[in-house]
Amino acid sequence: MKVRSTTIIAVRRDGKTAMAGDGQVSIDDTIVKGTAQKVRTMRDGEVIAGYAGAAADALALFERLEEKLDEYNGNLPRASVELVKQWRTDKVLRQLEALLLVADVDSIFLISGNGDVIVPDEPLMAIGSGGGFATAAAKALLRNTEMSAREIAEAALRIAGEICVFTNDRLTVEELPLPEEEE
Repeated sequence: MKVRSTTIIAVRRDGKTAMAGDGQVSIDDTIVKGTAQKVRTMRDGEVIAGYAGAAADALALFERLEEKLDEYNGNLPRASVELVKQWRTDKVLRQLEALLLVADVDSIFLISGNGDVIVPDEPLMAIGSGGGFATAAAKALLRNTEMSAREIAEAALRIAGEICVFTNDRLTVEELPLPEEEE
């Protein structure tokens, strides 16, 4: 699936997970909105999810993921696998065109309608048209700086936005654990 028109990145470091997404919505070569929010928390801040692709499709998948998280007591790996199984076998869901990037404090997963639940080799993953640029920037920052997960996610997304015409600098950033959970 070729997904354009956004960049979402998740980074884990030092017990924290951050996910950042840009706000640009494009139709063909025209920017129609600059402040979309494509990243959100789920399950009272235990999980962060972001999407690339059709917004309505992604929101329908977010609802299904939340149901699976409730069904499996917040177990993100199990909920992700069960969502993919449902996505692949349900006639209506099979038509949805989106990629999901989901994370908790322990893991990051890319979920697709092709049946994929991918765990990255490194503690970061990005999707969307600027995903490759954001990944490269985040890898360099993760390996060569002491920046936090949030700082890396923000910087990598801003770098991607300087290169990818389908990515802007209006970021939504979510971080786990939530600040009130920290000691």
